Amino acid sequence: MAKFDTRVQELRYEVVKAVAKHIYANDFKEHVYDIAKEIIPGPKPTMRCCIYKERAIVNERIKLTLHSSQDKSNVINVIPVACDECPLGGYTVSDECRGCIAHRCINACPKKCITFDDKLRAHIDKSKCINCGLCAQNCPYHAIENRVRPCERACKQKAISPSSVDGSASINYEKCIKCGACVYTCPFGAIVDEGYIEEIINILRNSENNTKYQVYAVVAPSIGTNFYGVKTGQVVSAMKKLGFYRVVEAALGADVVALEEAKELEERGTLTSSCCPAFVDYVKKFYPELKDYVSSTPSPMAMIGKILKEHKPGCKVIFVGPCTAKKSEVRKDSVRPYIDSVLTFEELQALIDAKEIDIASLEESHFENGSGFGRGFAKCGGLTNAVNQALKENNSEFVAKGIVCDGIDNIRMALNKWKSGNKDFNFFEGMACSGGCIGGPCNLTHELRDKIMADKFSQNSDAKEIKEAITKSRSTKKGK
Repeated sequence: MAKFDTRVQELRYEVVKAVAKHIYANDFKEHVYDIAKEIIPGPKPTMRCCIYKERAIVNERIKLTLHSSQDKSNVINVIPVACDECPLGGYTVSDECRGCIAHRCINACPKKCITFDDKLRAHIDKSKCINCGLCAQNCPYHAIENRVRPCERACKQKAISPSSVDGSASINYEKCIKCGACVYTCPFGAIVDEGYIEEIINILRNSENNTKYQVYAVVAPSIGTNFYGVKTGQVVSAMKKLGFYRVVEAALGADVVALEEAKELEERGTLTSSCCPAFVDYVKKFYPELKDYVSSTPSPMAMIGKILKEHKPGCKVIFVGPCTAKKSEVRKDSVRPYIDSVLTFEELQALIDAKEIDIASLEESHFENGSGFGRGFAKCGGLTNAVNQALKENNSEFVAKGIVCDGIDNIRMALNKWKSGNKDFNFFEGMACSGGCIGGPCNLTHELRDKIMADKFSQNSDAKEIKEAITKSRSTKKGK
């Protein structure tokens, strides 16, 4: 089995694999109620209080793998029965409290809810505490901790809170940007991105071996940091065995995006990137006064999808990447005509294994790749580099003075400075995930070496310049 960071990822993979296996065998409806028993055979539970709860959670996961990209349902969902309802601690005094005499914590507390016992140890009255955190900031020993649920801590826009009904996690979709940070962070796997597995298998199957229409896979640049132990060309071969006609890099779309955004930046003077759908959503929801600065250029996914649809009318295009927000982007009216569905790297691995395809045994296949700059979009900072390269290749004297922000906390600080008039940049590159797409929630792993792998993948591109990659791609299409 593929390497994953956590057992939670393995569980998601096992469910998708089992669902796909039965769909491939054309007996899913007959065995839908047996899948939970296949995954959780019993008789003893291994993760929860009993096998019945474990199976109930699996059944909820199965339901969420069977959505359609045309649904209006929520992309990120909570499985209440899987939620551990983690204790709500808030700010709590730890054993590190030294009973000092400065009492900076009580002096900082606006509600005066801190008292001291006979050993001068601090205690917080939860009935008065408003969780402002000033006591923690002022404690010289850092003895006051903010104990919050992992999902709440991961959600920087505060879209997650305890349900008033049963205490399980609840998502405020008016604040949610579908970044998937909660999906990856939840230790119990209670927050899940819905899947389009049945839809994708049917798209491939109904193509009748690509004779009725051709099915293209568009892979994100971060593919170069996944699937350790095998070569990217071997993964491409496995995808073709799944039924894809051709595999094209989204990096080609990124190359075109770099050229378009360079032109748009030069014309407008100040611009934010539009590649990360979670970042764009964040700006529109939390900084509406800045939304007009968002680039009108489509994302690399939508751009390459548009190019493919124009080149081969009637074809189907499926995006494959590490992102949950792409599952939301594909539903937008501006993107829907160009991308038919979305598959994550986790789900791709499950489909390959459901078909019992041994990636390591395959010969490498060619795939249309982008330039090193297009592939660089996988890392935060790659887009700014590509825009400056595009300006250079267009013989422009304009320079993109970029501010590069990954992670919502960093993005928030930079946008607040912009709002206050403190702006020493003309191009704002925002990526919701830490590190960029290589930190996306649905990568198989999240390791320090991913940055090195991303750089190596970019350097190994056949095309060293943006226009060179686009020209090679066009010449290839003419030969098809």
